[in-house]
Amino acid sequence: MSDTHAQSVAYVRESFIPEQAPPTRESGAFKWVRENLFPTIPNAILTIAALYVIYVLLATLLPWLLGGIWQASSLGECREIAAGGPGGCFAVLTERWNQLIFGFAFPQSEYWRPFLAFLLLFAAAAPVLFPDVPRRLLVLTLLYPFVAYWLLWGGTILTPLAALLGLIGAYMAFKAVERYGFALALGAAVVAAVIVWWLGGYLAGEAPRFLALEVIASRDMGGYMLNMILGTVCVSLSLPFGILLALGRQSRLPIIKYFCVAFIEFIRGVPLITLLFVANVVLAYFLPPGTTFDLILRVIIMITMFASAYIAEVIRGGLAALPRGQYEAADSLGLDYFQAMRLIILPQALKISIPGIVNVSVGLFKDTTLVSIISMFDVVGMIRGPILASTDWNGVYWELYGFAALLFFVTCYGISQYSQWLERRLATDHR
Repeated sequence: MSDTHAQSVAYVRESFIPEQAPPTRESGAFKWVRENLFPTIPNAILTIAALYVIYVLLATLLPWLLGGIWQASSLGECREIAAGGPGGCFAVLTERWNQLIFGFAFPQSEYWRPFLAFLLLFAAAAPVLFPDVPRRLLVLTLLYPFVAYWLLWGGTILTPLAALLGLIGAYMAFKAVERYGFALALGAAVVAAVIVWWLGGYLAGEAPRFLALEVIASRDMGGYMLNMILGTVCVSLSLPFGILLALGRQSRLPIIKYFCVAFIEFIRGVPLITLLFVANVVLAYFLPPGTTFDLILRVIIMITMFASAYIAEVIRGGLAALPRGQYEAADSLGLDYFQAMRLIILPQALKISIPGIVNVSVGLFKDTTLVSIISMFDVVGMIRGPILASTDWNGVYWELYGFAALLFFVTCYGISQYSQWLERRLATDHR
């Protein structure tokens, strides 16, 4: 018995072996390279080929970037300074950066206005884009379109203020219909419309120069600023219109359903460049003689119609992806159509549709360069027109188009990263 006890005690561990580092092949960068770059012979061959391609590209691109000329007054002077070297002529960006960003007709003394409007855009978009921002700051989002219009187009601040009063009056009339009935609300709306109409006419005539800025015509706007204006406004407008079209396509009312179907199918079957030509030329024939319709407004209408049709189909896919039980759950709670859509259906459908909506938005933002076809000098129009047409910089292509590509890449990459963050934030179904 004692021998057995003594033998069992010998197997009782009284101390632990010190921990040792894993083998080199199973840890650190060596493991990552082995598992991701050289796991098999075909993958190893592809890795070596890719590294060779990267080497060739960097061997060509880096001398062009690092040896670039940034101070010169013309392409000929760039070539003289480079003396046959591989450096690029980036002096065109130093000389013409203001035209690439703001256009060639925008007053240089007023550059602070679009820059300030761009900064205010982040403050206005934050309550909409980020759930953690207090909802009371949505008032900034409401005020931003009127402030941005005043900053970009100028004039007295009373003009956008009158438009804001009209919007507030329409909202109050809608609330009055719910509380006091249609007749009384209609009378109040007529009185408010007369006041706003009189105020608008007064401002168009002898309006006081109260907080007035220099008036900037739409034809003087260009460069990347024009792309930002069109992209921001059209994306912001196309999302609510796309939601309405998607809901209208699923409506049980035949008139609404067939109208939405016809609109969506027609717009999706027509190229955007055709709609831009319609905005530039054909639309003027439907207006009374002597009527002036701002070209930027016409382009915004057409691009918004184009994007709304595509977003409507994306959201319709999100609505179709929801289980039928979600609609039945809304009915079981006694919710009407609008309450069910606002509280249950649309929040889930929009979450599903985020990748598609972002895809349409990014494509729409890049398609704003098509306005150069109708003689609007956006950043591409500035490159193709005034800059390359000048004798000083005729022949500079890679530097200019590379700069334009960089601007669009930074903006589109930021939109993509935000959408991925929002998807992770809203991924509550797997938690």
